[in-house]
Amino acid sequence: MATGRNDRGIRKFIGKLVNMVCFGIMFFSSYQIISILYDYYANRQVLAEIQEVYQESRDGEDSQEGGDMKGIRSSFTELLRINPDIVGWIEIPGTDISYPVLQAENNEFYLTRNYKKEKSRAGSIFMDYRNDVKDLKRNVILYGHRMKDDSMFGQLDKYLSEPFFRRHRTIYFDTLYESYDAEVFAVYKTTTDFYYIDTDFSTDEEYLSFVRRLLDRSVYKTGLAIGPDDPVLTLSTCDYTFPGGKGRLVIHARLKKKM
Repeated sequence: MATGRNDRGIRKFIGKLVNMVCFGIMFFSSYQIISILYDYYANRQVLAEIQEVYQESRDGEDSQEGGDMKGIRSSFTELLRINPDIVGWIEIPGTDISYPVLQAENNEFYLTRNYKKEKSRAGSIFMDYRNDVKDLKRNVILYGHRMKDDSMFGQLDKYLSEPFFRRHRTIYFDTLYESYDAEVFAVYKTTTDFYYIDTDFSTDEEYLSFVRRLLDRSVYKTGLAIGPDDPVLTLSTCDYTFPGGKGRLVIHARLKKKM
């Protein structure tokens, strides 16, 4: 009889332990989900603030006299007061992408920080540290996370739909010094084994050979001519169809200064 009572006691204890473990797992999972959702919300609120600042500055640009003594456009004056690391703004019609472009001394800082330099799961859209915003040449690279709430570069995958690609070939890219239209000519998935982020080309032929490799990988054929003096805007984000975190979704566009 004692053995029977002991067995029931053990089973009861194990049952309680299992319930506690299940409750703990459920509580931890709920906490993580709430934390992620709050991060998404906070990120969108922070971005809405700077979008409003930029829109007001851009609306007033025509009524202001040029830029400052360094040639910086007046539409960026307020943005630079917020963060002097802001070097541009990217906007893609048909998406929610309308964000400041940051640049640091490396390609790690803004992976996990917003434009206020606060820690952020979403990070920022940022320009490769090797690019010179005063003189955009050859391959100009912008990076951004592919967030699951479609923020940052989360909507770049729309370019995998040919109808969307055909209707939204033009990306708008403003910098501190110039305003550009960027015509998309290549879209593809790849891995980090393909070095599409090269910025150093010793000859025109080396650069044009690089461009041909980009064209060859594209899922679309546009016939757009890229010359040795045409800078390419490269948008790079993650692609989760490849294992090991090596997958990338890449968009290339030809940069042309607005007249």
